[in-house]
Amino acid sequence: MKAIYSIILIGISCISFSQSSQLATADRKYNKYSYVDAIEIYEKVAEKGYQSPELFKKLGNAYYFNGELDKAAKWYKDLFAMNEDVDPEYYFRYSQALKAIEDYDNANKYLSLFNEKTNDSRGNEFAKNKDYLKNIEAISGKYTIGKTSINSEFSDYGPSYLGNQLVFASARKEGALFNKIHDWTKQNFTDLYSVTINSDKSLSEPQNFSKSINSKFNESSPVFTKDGKTMYFTRNNYLDGKKGKDDNKSTLVKIYKASFIDNEWKNITELPFNNDNYSTAHPTLSTDNKTMYFASDIPGGFGNSDIYKVKINDDGTFGTPENLGNTINTEGRETFPNIAFDNTLYFASDGHLGLGGLDVFESKFSNNQFQKPENVGKPINSSMDDFGFIVNKDKSGFFTSNRDGGSGYDDIYSFTICAQKLYGIVTDVDTKEILPNSKVILFDSDMKKITEMTTDETGKYTFEIECSTKYHVRASKEEYETTEKTFTSKNETGETELNLELKRNIFPIKEGTDLAKIFDISIIYFDLDKWNIRPDAAKDLQKILEVMKKHPKMEVDIRSHTDSRQTHRYNEILSDRRAKSTLEYLVKNGIEKSRLTAKGYGETQLVNNCSDGVKCSEAEHQKNRRSEFIVTKME
Repeated sequence: MKAIYSIILIGISCISFSQSSQLATADRKYNKYSYVDAIEIYEKVAEKGYQSPELFKKLGNAYYFNGELDKAAKWYKDLFAMNEDVDPEYYFRYSQALKAIEDYDNANKYLSLFNEKTNDSRGNEFAKNKDYLKNIEAISGKYTIGKTSINSEFSDYGPSYLGNQLVFASARKEGALFNKIHDWTKQNFTDLYSVTINSDKSLSEPQNFSKSINSKFNESSPVFTKDGKTMYFTRNNYLDGKKGKDDNKSTLVKIYKASFIDNEWKNITELPFNNDNYSTAHPTLSTDNKTMYFASDIPGGFGNSDIYKVKINDDGTFGTPENLGNTINTEGRETFPNIAFDNTLYFASDGHLGLGGLDVFESKFSNNQFQKPENVGKPINSSMDDFGFIVNKDKSGFFTSNRDGGSGYDDIYSFTICAQKLYGIVTDVDTKEILPNSKVILFDSDMKKITEMTTDETGKYTFEIECSTKYHVRASKEEYETTEKTFTSKNETGETELNLELKRNIFPIKEGTDLAKIFDISIIYFDLDKWNIRPDAAKDLQKILEVMKKHPKMEVDIRSHTDSRQTHRYNEILSDRRAKSTLEYLVKNGIEKSRLTAKGYGETQLVNNCSDGVKCSEAEHQKNRRSEFIVTKME
């Protein structure tokens, strides 16, 4: 991002204009973050043929820190062409600069070299995920983006919701309270502006947000409590006409609080964990407004800037800031956090694997902690800086990018999230009966539970899901076996039908029930022309044994049937012997004989038209070769 490289929004510098030499002057400007002026002098020196590792480092860094990574690539290339030993961080920066010009092969080459020279999470993550570009491509496409009408030729960034308003930072001249140019960007210091979000999603003309909030220095990244009565925002270290500086005489940034009283923002105070010697910026609030998240370069963190959280007590006091840890933070930059309506943390990072510059990442909140971040993919992310992501419950939102094709430097874009509705009906696999009050659970690709519901009276369930995402769906109900299906949602807004079938494993048994149907026993197998129980038949009979032992007063009539082949007399005798053989097997295995009756019916009770003289298939004949176990008494 061209307006701000990190959470240090813009340092306020006192520039010495000593003209002792061009390089000395450029160095002084460089050291005071006046990168635009420094670049102009350095490039003039380079054009005259002067070359040195130090010159190329500072030219590359000046563009890199000013968010112009594509231009930084040229000077880092010249630096590495000199074959001089450089700090490993330059390998990382050059990799990022190469991504900005979409030279990903060489970017990965230098990222690999960076990993060889360091023990750094940025390199380690690449070593473990060398196909990260394919993975990002696979999850891309969930978002549809568009330009907004509020962008100027200057820097516009960091939107935030306030009811039906959008509040953002801008360096535009029109509407600014002060005409004060900053040495770093050669643009105005940023003010907060607001627009109304109309019912058709169009935006009104920007208006300066507040004369009491905006000062002659930088304001940005506001966040508002649910009731709209309290705001937190980022500003240079300036309050009540006094400007604070760190030990190096630079003015950093802090988080401030204001209250909305009598239609005005009043009582501006800085938060107690601010410090003149480090920056705190980009506040966001948890959904219950009891925790603030923010970015800072507090000493002792993991990288250039980390994301922290701090408790907001009921009396308005604050706890002690806590680093979110190395699941979220890296040795790079993590900044612009935002907690969405569903407790998902969105933030920008150049330390996690991305497409170039700052990428937007999301981290789901589950088991009382934020999970491993995932890149949100294209088109939100590009080869340049993408940050300041906010999303509403209607799956629309805004973000900031300095990608090519914008109106100025940083620009605000709108987006909508591809949304899918998953629905289906839960039924009995055998009877096709609908099953109301079935539990249906939705899991993510890692089998982490997302949500659950109970089917309605029509057996239907419905979930709102994301596009191009792998899910697991599990259905369960008492007296049924649990079933589960895995699927990947479509890459377009719409609906997906996924019906689920359950198999009953506990059955209501009453007089007249055929246990063979309950246990899916279509036939008790015997060898040809024989009636001794085969091992495979014994497995099915074990089911009959178990249910009769479970119900000691149950009485069962065993009925054996044949097809119409062979003579009528032969089939009657064979089926009767088989029925009685089945009875004897059950008695031998513990069932009282008084509870059993058995009879063979031969071909007298065919279930189809396959009688003598009728040509039928083997499958049709088999339907007649069946065993029945009819419950004749339950009490």
